[in-house]
Amino acid sequence: MRNLKAKRALVTGAATGIGRQIALELAGRGANLVLADINALELERTAIAARKLSIEVETHRCDISDPADLDAFADDLIDRYAGVDVLVNNAGVVYYGPTHEMPGAEWDRLVDVNFRGHLQLTRRMLPWLLGRPEAHVLNVCSVLGLTPLPRTSVYCATKSAMIGFSNALRGEYGRWGLGVTTLCPGFVDTGFFAAARPTGKQNFQPKHPPKILLVSPEKVARRAVRAIERNQALVIVDPVGHWIRGVMETVPWLFDWLSALGHQKRTARQRAELAELFAAGHDEVSALKCYVTSHWAGELPKSSIAVPQRASSRRAA
Repeated sequence: MRNLKAKRALVTGAATGIGRQIALELAGRGANLVLADINALELERTAIAARKLSIEVETHRCDISDPADLDAFADDLIDRYAGVDVLVNNAGVVYYGPTHEMPGAEWDRLVDVNFRGHLQLTRRMLPWLLGRPEAHVLNVCSVLGLTPLPRTSVYCATKSAMIGFSNALRGEYGRWGLGVTTLCPGFVDTGFFAAARPTGKQNFQPKHPPKILLVSPEKVARRAVRAIERNQALVIVDPVGHWIRGVMETVPWLFDWLSALGHQKRTARQRAELAELFAAGHDEVSALKCYVTSHWAGELPKSSIAVPQRASSRRAA
């Protein structure tokens, strides 16, 4: 899509960060904007900045994790504009913390916002995108969809799923003039890391990468819009992302080796604790219940028989 002037572009998650900058970059190319986000206040600030570029801008408070809300939003766009020319699936949430401690509601939230909502919106817009001589879908994913990062497993899974979805769409509809780009930023200087706080842990201090490793959201947006114009399939923005992908392609065993460090010592400690429980009179099921609920935040069913208490799970020094 060489010329974005007067095209209508829908950007989700446009209130802040990468979504805001992509919206402003598209406005700078002359595209008319439909902006969506759950944060209405920040969304309006994005719209005010975009309107200074003399293009049409409208905002919609929309929760893409709510199927009814998303369908009503899509119905409105189809009724008034017969869809859009450019769809930017950018809305996303993150969770950082041990996966086994992640509440079920957080699992659902990440899957609904980062994956299921984008699928539903794409499904609704797809016939109207295909009805145009040229149209484009930009899916904002992550380098963490290409390689895993501990304590972000569900986030990585949703981004990996979006990468697969992008590739499949591009392969299926490229002949019909639909361009699809997978955008994989690495560490971007936004509120991403601050937003990664686990639920209920107010004193949690997320780790921030060194400034030298961060790329600006403005740079990500410029690369994203250029990819739309050139119909690029995959865009990795920053040096960290290129390095991670290069390592995964050349020495794929490295991350697996690093993740297994200390495995034998941990297994030995686990066997010793279970042996103590067996010696204290627990059978196998009871011992495992004690061990898992103590160490791995396991949830017993309400109907479960009370687990016998143990005096100590560790050997005396």
